[in-house]
Amino acid sequence: MNYLRRRLSDSSFVANLPNGYMMDLQRPAPTGSSTSSPASPATERRQPPSIPVQTQGFAPGAAPAGGNFLSSFSSVVKSAQMAQNVAAAAHAKSATATSADGASAGNSQPSKPVVRKPKILLVIDDAHTDWAKYFRGKKLNGEYEVRVEQAEFSEINLASYVNSGCTVDMQVNKSGTKVVRSFKPDFVLIRQHAYSMIPGEDFRNFVIGLHFGGVPSINSLNSIYNFCSKPWVFSQMIKLYHSLGADKFPLNEQTFYSNHTQMVTTPSCPAVVKMGHAHSGMGKIKVESQQDFQDITSVVALAGTYATTEPYVQSKYDIRIQKIGNNYKAYMRTSISGNWKANTGSAMLEQIAMTDRYRLWVDSCAKMFGGLDICAVKAVHGKDGSDYIIEVMDCSMPLIGEHVEEDRQLITELVLHKMAQVLLGVSTPQPAAFKVRNAADQTGEHKTRGHRSASASPSQSAQGSPQRARSANTSPSQAFQPGPIPAPSGPGAHKQSPQLNKSQSLTNTFTETLRGSLTDDEAKAETIRSLRQSFASLFSD
Repeated sequence: MNYLRRRLSDSSFVANLPNGYMMDLQRPAPTGSSTSSPASPATERRQPPSIPVQTQGFAPGAAPAGGNFLSSFSSVVKSAQMAQNVAAAAHAKSATATSADGASAGNSQPSKPVVRKPKILLVIDDAHTDWAKYFRGKKLNGEYEVRVEQAEFSEINLASYVNSGCTVDMQVNKSGTKVVRSFKPDFVLIRQHAYSMIPGEDFRNFVIGLHFGGVPSINSLNSIYNFCSKPWVFSQMIKLYHSLGADKFPLNEQTFYSNHTQMVTTPSCPAVVKMGHAHSGMGKIKVESQQDFQDITSVVALAGTYATTEPYVQSKYDIRIQKIGNNYKAYMRTSISGNWKANTGSAMLEQIAMTDRYRLWVDSCAKMFGGLDICAVKAVHGKDGSDYIIEVMDCSMPLIGEHVEEDRQLITELVLHKMAQVLLGVSTPQPAAFKVRNAADQTGEHKTRGHRSASASPSQSAQGSPQRARSANTSPSQAFQPGPIPAPSGPGAHKQSPQLNKSQSLTNTFTETLRGSLTDDEAKAETIRSLRQSFASLFSD
């Protein structure tokens, strides 16, 4: 019996018992001996009701040895099951405590930020402008930093592949030693001319390589390659001239010659001859007579290139309208030295108001070659009072005027906008204006310049003549709405005639009133401003 108890108390033995075997052993035993036959129904009816029927176990002192065995067996099984249940509950409790401790530890220690690989921006520009300082601290969508690699076309080489993209090798000077650094640009900003007929300045192969490697850029590489030929760009302007009309888009007349042999028909003189593709006034000659034109034909023959001719316009001033993203500016440049090229010699540059006419010019040209994010339109305002559009520039245009720093900030924000849109698929609004100077600087400049108003009359605005900007701090994106001139005080105010041509209206129809008493510095500033206007009127007339 002791052997059986030890054997049955073993948990492995209990686990190997058949299913339902333990349930059968735990059933109540019948009354009487296990060998006796069951009582008949008649015998059960003859039993007195006062004697209760034993439903489980045996009466005290009457339990046989088999009953003790079954009771011990069932108690062992119950003890084993209770031990298993207690062990399972303890394991579950420890697992819950462990997970709770891990959660509390996670809440107390914040997760480390994910360090993302910076995006590489390749800037093609000269060393005079350090573009790295404008992108310092800037991030794309607040996650990716921008690493600027700046070089000129002459300082880089590249190779492009179908699967791995474009790899650029850039020469870097370290302690007087040239070191070549390789990287894969994610975006390109091109601020240098990609082609010129000057020897050693043909970089169109780099534009092709960047386009082959699928590198996005500002402007698009397709448009930059198309701008490598000025007659090709002028052909797009001819389409705008025919679609908009001469009144809305006054394009200067031009004739194209594929080589010198076609330069037989003599244009009306004086005329301007432009040979090939050049910049900054190079390859541009003014001919006064037919003999001069024949002489220049031989020069074109030696150059072995195409040439264009256009009528020479007696200019009062040059006009330049630039567009950077959604920001617009207009400038007027008046030659002081008397050179027929306004960009040569001494000239006076002033910012003028943006008109709807100017905005139409630059917006129409910005649609060339799939869209130009940065562009400028150059025109000439003749002494006859008419405007003549002569050229369109792309993202390699030089920045001029008093707001060069602001324009660079605008280009920076435009590049970040395009990078986020192309590389991350995030669309952000383009910047329309950017204030570079703080309030203290603006206040100091305001005190120096004084208070003045410079709005033109509605009749003058209808003629399309430019109005000077009210202030250098005024954003050109805010349209200059023409309004009535403030009522001047004093005698002779009613003698102002509204019938003025464009050249007269530029210098004579602006009323500048000083509010309050001026200090000596303010008076000097006003004197210098008046001298500028006098010189502009003198040399333009």
